[in-house]
Amino acid sequence: MEWFSHLVNSINGVLWNVFLIILLCGVGIYFTILTKGIQFRKFKQSFRSTFGSITFSGKKASEKEGMTSFQSLITSISAQIGTGNLAGVATAMVSGGPGAVFWMWVSAILGMATIYAEATLAQRYKTTVNGTLVGGPAYYIRAAIKGPAGRVVAAIFAVLIIFALGFMGNMVQANSVGGAMEAAFGIPSEFVGGGLALISLLVFLGGVKRIVAVAEKVVPFMAIFFTLASLVVIFINFRNIIPAFYDIFVGAFYPQAVLGGILGVSVQQAIRFGIARGLFTHEAGMGSTPHAHALARVKNPCEQGLVAMMGVFIDTIVLLPLTVLAILTSGVLGSTDTKGEFVTGIELTQAAFSQVFGHFGYVIIAICVFFFAFATIMGWYFFGLANVKYLFGKKAVSLYAVLVSAFVGIGCALKVDLVWSLADLFNGLMVIPNILALILLGGVVAKLTKSWESGEVYSPDSEQD
Repeated sequence: MEWFSHLVNSINGVLWNVFLIILLCGVGIYFTILTKGIQFRKFKQSFRSTFGSITFSGKKASEKEGMTSFQSLITSISAQIGTGNLAGVATAMVSGGPGAVFWMWVSAILGMATIYAEATLAQRYKTTVNGTLVGGPAYYIRAAIKGPAGRVVAAIFAVLIIFALGFMGNMVQANSVGGAMEAAFGIPSEFVGGGLALISLLVFLGGVKRIVAVAEKVVPFMAIFFTLASLVVIFINFRNIIPAFYDIFVGAFYPQAVLGGILGVSVQQAIRFGIARGLFTHEAGMGSTPHAHALARVKNPCEQGLVAMMGVFIDTIVLLPLTVLAILTSGVLGSTDTKGEFVTGIELTQAAFSQVFGHFGYVIIAICVFFFAFATIMGWYFFGLANVKYLFGKKAVSLYAVLVSAFVGIGCALKVDLVWSLADLFNGLMVIPNILALILLGGVVAKLTKSWESGEVYSPDSEQD
């Protein structure tokens, strides 16, 4: 597997060292300017729109009528709040130093404008096919690129997202679950993989109703549980909070000045891993979450755009720093294992919590990563499923469910570095057609935003673009 790993890393080097960093940050700046800083101007309204629509006993989601705005957000967040918050940020800090966190925050702030555009366009171009409400990048890509070329690019995106999320991405989620469970309970990762694959298959076969029902109950509870546990770790190590922020902000521009140069990273690595892991965490610009936002029942596309922005904020600005501060204040970053290799991934996060809770810290993170990762597996399966239906229709649903479950099982047993590298590769590739469509439809986003802010009534049948 060594030659394959080298090949994947070489391609990632080309994609992530310059090209995608410029592309993702550039499109974030583009939509920030185009919408006159919508993520800043409308933040208060975004907060009200998001939390004002919370309900746990409202109308159930359905393929025909879609879901509530809150259900769409929770489905989206279930995909965003996964191992990226628990393991991804740990790998980012080991590979790019504490300064990588600063660049994750930068990518999130810019990403709020990008995801506003994604969700707004997903709403604008959603449609009904054979009695089922559908939407997502494949549909707005075809609106952006007319004729056969649009159909080809949309199909390429659909294939990439099926592999990026349904297969490779879910392997990453499962990989972190396997490592966490083995460290906490001594259960071999192969057995964890088999059990997780079976549970996943049972939920997949229940369709969108079951996926949304599980997500809207699991995600809020686990977010609160993880927040409280993290605050305990940070509070006990409160003397190290200011030094932690010093490491983050100084390390973003001068990595050698922090941690005594233990990790030996450069500014380029801090930016590269910060942006890459930031994308994996909040998914803005990736083209994944629009599948959920397209199905929301809202009066105007821009309303769901505001709700989508809050998803990025909650994921990367609110929850992600909990893991960051737990790791930095506990002093475990830069520690090595018995083989002399840097502790990374979910094991690093568990090591941080074990400084306060002892072995129970491993148990806490194992429980959190299981539920967070499981929620993400459901969300990513759902996003991939939308594209399976787009390409092959409903006849391929059962086969896709079985294949994703198999990849979940396999992912538990693979080497962590290779799994993350594969995820970076496919995530990077799927960004390209999505960003192309967003740029081409920038004028549509601007017009929709202007008409919405002026109080005009939106009609899906009228010419908005």
